[in-house]
Amino acid sequence: MKITLNTLCSIVIAFNLVIANAIAEPNTQAAVAMPDSYSADIAIDILKSGGNAVDAAIAAQFVLAVTLPEAGNVGGGGFMTVYKDGQADFLDYREVAPQKAHRDMYLDEHGNVIENQSLYGILSSAVPGTVDGMWQAHKKYGSKPWQELVAPAISLAEQGFVVHPKLEENIQWRINSFNEEGVNVNFGKYFASAKTGVVFKQPELAVTLKRISKSGRDGFYKGDTATIISKFMQEHGGIIGMSDLAEYKAIWRTPIQQQWREYQVITAPPPSSGGIAILQWLKMYDMVKPDTTTLQHNSAQYMHLLAEIGKRVFADRAEYIGDPDFVSVAQAQLINERYITSRAKGISANAISVTESIEPGLKESEDTTHFSIVDQWGNAVSNTTTINYTFGSGVIVEGAGFILNDEMDDFSVKPGVANVYGAIGGQANEIQPNKRMVSSMTPTILLKDNKVKLVTGSPGGTTIITSVYQSILNVVEFDMNAEQAVNTPRFHHQLWPENEIRHYSGIDKRTLDSLQKLGYNFQQSKFGDVQLISRKDGVLDAASEENGRGKSIVIH
Repeated sequence: MKITLNTLCSIVIAFNLVIANAIAEPNTQAAVAMPDSYSADIAIDILKSGGNAVDAAIAAQFVLAVTLPEAGNVGGGGFMTVYKDGQADFLDYREVAPQKAHRDMYLDEHGNVIENQSLYGILSSAVPGTVDGMWQAHKKYGSKPWQELVAPAISLAEQGFVVHPKLEENIQWRINSFNEEGVNVNFGKYFASAKTGVVFKQPELAVTLKRISKSGRDGFYKGDTATIISKFMQEHGGIIGMSDLAEYKAIWRTPIQQQWREYQVITAPPPSSGGIAILQWLKMYDMVKPDTTTLQHNSAQYMHLLAEIGKRVFADRAEYIGDPDFVSVAQAQLINERYITSRAKGISANAISVTESIEPGLKESEDTTHFSIVDQWGNAVSNTTTINYTFGSGVIVEGAGFILNDEMDDFSVKPGVANVYGAIGGQANEIQPNKRMVSSMTPTILLKDNKVKLVTGSPGGTTIITSVYQSILNVVEFDMNAEQAVNTPRFHHQLWPENEIRHYSGIDKRTLDSLQKLGYNFQQSKFGDVQLISRKDGVLDAASEENGRGKSIVIH
């Protein structure tokens, strides 16, 4: 058969078109791992209708402000790690201290910490960052109209949603705890009527969301909502004013990107302490584990070595991490191989380090919430957001319907004094006006061969760091699927309390007995719920920790 030049050219052109279409055609898989069913369903709807991972994240964020009031918010802040079109990015929409805040604002005349003042009530609140964060994310990466992304949250606030049993349980616990501690807040006024199986409406919040939908960030930080917030503050002794709101800015930062084994880790930079911490943990683990064999998961030796690493990680956290716009953070040094090697040298496989001897090495919220998204083009979002403690300050802005955060407790209210999560801080994290407080939030993405391998994150105060690095090891070191990775019992040690390991139920008693002989003591508790997406052999797998009310979905 004779092929003419024209025929040959036609074949080449057709072949090139096939190749071009194959390259342009998106991966039809997408996945979400969300802390509740409402946010999961809305995120999937956005993805199915052609939205990207950031679109889905924005819609989910606003939905969670309605359906997960323990931590979802417009009155708080957070971090978003993004992998979009082959590029990594990081959005810091962390809250900032009000302009009238000062270093000693929670100390009495004798220099002692005033109990609970940084944790509950109107003075515990920092300037919220969530709305501007979502606005900035949309401006840079959004593909769907802003109003379309906010609309589902408005509907759920205005028409109501069916209350989950865990939500009612958490609300009743919070009301009872406020009563027992003599905390005078208006939380019960807004949430006591929420009952399992009954539709719960939030009309004031719906109006606030409508202003945000209409005017974007200015619908919250200026105009009627800002006036309502400022007036409420003035009437109740708060210190957030109109200028605090108008001047708030979410910040695009350079994410930490480091090679670990054959993976590229994309994670949170300061003011998060988590990105530095998980890289220290992962790298030090490779240095102290036996060369010849893989340690048995949750064995005594495995738990001991990771606890020993934790002592050093948290010593560094307390000394060096702060808002990089206010203090110089030695980020490169803290994750340098030589430095991590020097830190690992003091770890013994058979003995606990003396807690008091673990010093910084350089010589110079439980109810947060997290979600993970991968879209059909292989883009990913890992987003952690918070109002700090469960239901934040316990104060709802009357007339606006949202809960104020209690993020001021994440500052070091006094050097050497622990916050509600037991984390001790120093001068680098002292209170200053317009400063961001140190966080443990660690939204993280792992790449392998420039494709998303893992998207993970968790709430849980300081245990966020533990949950993230252990979920990474669960998938990478122990080849667990998503369900196993999020539901396998975890454990946590953070230098102080001395030699205390917090752990889930389900860890073998013989393991705990062995650790007790080494000198450890234990507290059984639960951390925050991990929301994880992994990819194995080209197939996405997603899971929400079964203890919560989360939901994961993979679409093909």
